[in-house]
Amino acid sequence: MLIALALWQIISTCIPNLLFASPWQTAKSLVSLLGQGSFYATVWFTLCRILLGFFLAFVLGVLLALLAGRFYVAEQLLWPYMVTVKSVPVASFVAIAFLWLSSANVSVLISFLMALPIVYTNLLQGIKATDKKMLQMADLFKIPFLRRLRYIWLPSVKGYLLSGVSIAFGLAWKAGIAAELIGYPKGSVGGELYSAKQFLETADLFAWTVIIVLVSFITEKLISLLLKAVIKGVEK
Repeated sequence: MLIALALWQIISTCIPNLLFASPWQTAKSLVSLLGQGSFYATVWFTLCRILLGFFLAFVLGVLLALLAGRFYVAEQLLWPYMVTVKSVPVASFVAIAFLWLSSANVSVLISFLMALPIVYTNLLQGIKATDKKMLQMADLFKIPFLRRLRYIWLPSVKGYLLSGVSIAFGLAWKAGIAAELIGYPKGSVGGELYSAKQFLETADLFAWTVIIVLVSFITEKLISLLLKAVIKGVEK
């Protein structure tokens, strides 16, 4: 961390402040933002929409992965859609989304689209990695569904699911901010980034970037802890 800050400081002395803010300027801007009442409303505005898109993607991704894991035909039918969603650039989805939604809600759809294939693909891989012999034994002895879930399915898929959720939220967060940056909804983090860039407020631009990183990191950890707690509760 100290090395990164030192390098940041060195670079800032070689580039005009108008183009590259120093750590000290960024820190001052960050403190100023934290003292503004509108700051928390802005972060909450963006966080709620991205979390909504991510939650919808998680629920649908889990349901579709279970369906695809059970029926091979479903996997083949879903495959082209998942590949398309993963391949199309965020900017293309944003442009299309503006035809249907207001700029304030585009980030919900974009976050959903970015997270869905990641959750689906990772969970499906975990389902496929489940020991087939264990499943055959469960069928032979007619083991109830809940016991299968606790002792066969969860141990196999939880690693894939946790990894998928972590990656999916990171992508959803970045894509949601990018959607706001393009759409410029009032009172959003992306909107504040756009304003800072437009008026060449470089220190504010860097400060908002730091905030984006911190909020993403903290939220991702909280989601992972919550998911781990739920899995442990089911396993008991």
